[in-house]
Amino acid sequence: MYTIGLIKYVIAWFVIIALGLISRQVNQIPPLIGDILYAVMVYLMFRILLLSKALKNAFYATIIFCFVIEFLQLVQWAPLIWIRQHPLLRLVFGQGFLCSDLLAYLIGGLIAYYMDVRFLYNLGRRK
Repeated sequence: MYTIGLIKYVIAWFVIIALGLISRQVNQIPPLIGDILYAVMVYLMFRILLLSKALKNAFYATIIFCFVIEFLQLVQWAPLIWIRQHPLLRLVFGQGFLCSDLLAYLIGGLIAYYMDVRFLYNLGRRK
């Protein structure tokens, strides 16, 4: 049962990563969508890491993680500046603080939690 749970979250995680990368390449997709997908990806990462824990733990960890990353963008420390200049790390750590990103992360976390409760959590479970 544990393996099935892990596999479905890993597959969903890769799908969200792909959608997030596509959203950064297509100019017609607003950046807010990419930020929402980022929060969904983080939620799925925490579900993979905390698979045996309650769903709400992944939600809380997602909000804390995303908010910390966003607030770190206000810090102008040499290692963080270097990280923001690296193209791949910039996708994870962002480039500048925006209050709207905090809202996007909250929306993304809530969407991920809702989708998990409604679909993923029970997918593959015996009834």
